[in-house]
Amino acid sequence: MDNEQAGQVLLCPECETATLAALRGAVEVRDPNYGPPSLYSLVRCNKCTNPAVLLQEDYGQGWDDPVRIWPHNERLLSSAIPASLRREAEEARACYDAKAFTAAVVMVRRTLEGVCQEHGVDDRPLAKALQRMLDQGHLDARLLEWSQELRALGNAGAHYTGSAVSREDARDALELAEAMLDHLYVLAKRFKEFKDRRSAN
Repeated sequence: MDNEQAGQVLLCPECETATLAALRGAVEVRDPNYGPPSLYSLVRCNKCTNPAVLLQEDYGQGWDDPVRIWPHNERLLSSAIPASLRREAEEARACYDAKAFTAAVVMVRRTLEGVCQEHGVDDRPLAKALQRMLDQGHLDARLLEWSQELRALGNAGAHYTGSAVSREDARDALELAEAMLDHLYVLAKRFKEFKDRRSAN
């Protein structure tokens, strides 16, 4: 494969241009002790020529969409978070990076719906599902408050109101949603491992 001819879609962190970046090299890592199969690609922006490193992972259905890991991306979600939820959150981030702030908060709301469904809660509307998450012990009072605010913002984004979603609101929604995912999946898993290790000693 000619690395100068092949490419990856890149939102360049330097010039903020969406471009088909030139692929300069790639390394595939397959180590079950490390995680899922991973593909690291070195690319170069076709406009400003600055480099970037992209990561793709394979969870059994082929390589997922590339995520920029260098220069440092805003957030690289843990593999402890279900792949379906990471895709929703990463799409929300992609919308934000493209300055589509309304679309970003709608994707955050979809992420909340996914969190509920991953926990077996299919109640409608979403406000009721989130309350059920609290009742079942999946959320505490603070996370419920966060999620209800994110739900309300997502609802406002999904319906025409004549008002734009601000950059600040979209950024906060992303960061709060990612913090929720960390709490529910990453920290919960780490705490379980900690308890198991303590019990074994």
